[in-house]
Amino acid sequence: MVRIDVVYQGELRCEAVHEPSGATLLTDAPADNHGKGASFSPTDLVATALGTCIATVMGIAAEKHGVDLSGMRVTVVKTMGAEPVRHIAKLNTILHVPVEPDERVRTVLERAAHTCPVHASLAERTEKPILFRWGKA
Repeated sequence: MVRIDVVYQGELRCEAVHEPSGATLLTDAPADNHGKGASFSPTDLVATALGTCIATVMGIAAEKHGVDLSGMRVTVVKTMGAEPVRHIAKLNTILHVPVEPDERVRTVLERAAHTCPVHASLAERTEKPILFRWGKA
């Protein structure tokens, strides 16, 4: 169990505190939804959570197989939908993986990406494609 405390700062801005570490972050409503877009929006944090979760679980799987994923880059592009209510319609993820492991390890890493806890927790109606780009590019 992890506790996160959130304080509404006014003007559509919140401060969140990660209780175990004391780390803080600010959110702001996006410019297209009454905000200033001055920081991550709550839905941006979902996209961020997906990208970092995928990288983390792939890193765990890679370590078990002696593969170093240092330098891997993850890009998540969030698309919002409006019907029936405002929601995350699509999180398109592109992974630039700086190694080219054999087919068996590649399958393990791809499976890890598709089964990270955030990916598994997102609504079925949210499209979550993942594109892998293997090797130095």
